[in-house]
Amino acid sequence: MSHALTPKKIGALAHLAMLSEVSATPKPGLVDRMTNGAHDDMDFFTFLASATALRTSFDTFAELGRAHAKEPVSALLPHLQAAGIIAERQMFAATHGVNTHKGMIFSLGLLSGTAGWAGARGESITAEHLCQLVSELTHGLTAAACEEARQKPAGERTKGEAVYVKYGVTGVRGEAEQGFPSVRNLALPVYRARREDGASVNDALVDTLLALIAGTTDTNILGRHDMEALHYAQAAARRVQSLGGMKTPEGRQALIALDTDFTQRWLSPGGSADLIAVTYFLYEIEKYGKKTEKEASVSSALTSVAESCSLSRLPLEGGCL
Repeated sequence: MSHALTPKKIGALAHLAMLSEVSATPKPGLVDRMTNGAHDDMDFFTFLASATALRTSFDTFAELGRAHAKEPVSALLPHLQAAGIIAERQMFAATHGVNTHKGMIFSLGLLSGTAGWAGARGESITAEHLCQLVSELTHGLTAAACEEARQKPAGERTKGEAVYVKYGVTGVRGEAEQGFPSVRNLALPVYRARREDGASVNDALVDTLLALIAGTTDTNILGRHDMEALHYAQAAARRVQSLGGMKTPEGRQALIALDTDFTQRWLSPGGSADLIAVTYFLYEIEKYGKKTEKEASVSSALTSVAESCSLSRLPLEGGCL
């Protein structure tokens, strides 16, 4: 059976990444299967409705990558941006105007597009390579967006734009243009280690979320509050890490308490949540890519043996059946 990395498979992995992110529980301050966190306009089912509406959007991103595989990867950006606008409209229609997945449409859309592009060219599908392609694809995007933010009246800026103007933090665009360093250097190593230790997807994702809250500048927290609140959240996450996170009973209890604390303080680390979806996607697509490469290698070896046997015409002496 073929395990080719088709656009539909890429899209399915992106969709599963979205579902896995919202399902991971407990997630301090965020929507999960247990609470709505620091949100009064969305719940678990809002995310399911949004993810369902977006199911084929990521197929489209991957198909665009495949369709433009003969061009430089940088040429793919305007096509993905146009598809992203359509995906956002579908999301808002499903959620009645609530932003559930805008960050994931951006990040997973770029990664799905580059995966389709790389797969069509026969290039390796590794986390490192896909992140490098996204970096090339988005070169200059942050500077252009930040300049646009500076020119806007303060009242017309998005939360991300306001955070940039006030703090100089470039958010998800900067993360993408740098090739997702927070994922490559922090989140993926934690997630891989936990999965290799036998942790469930749920527990590995929650521990990865803790690492991201503790070690990155979450723009959603900054957008809602200020630097003091961000530093509080980072220190609180580190305290839970020191208790073992999902690995220990003490850590699990501390996570539930932290969820209550973040909810009461209205702290929502949504930027970190988006990055655990990216982490899940990269981990799974790399694993699938390795399976495909192994299958192709075995198929090539079998073809070589068959050709050798056919040419030898000596079934017994040539060792062929």
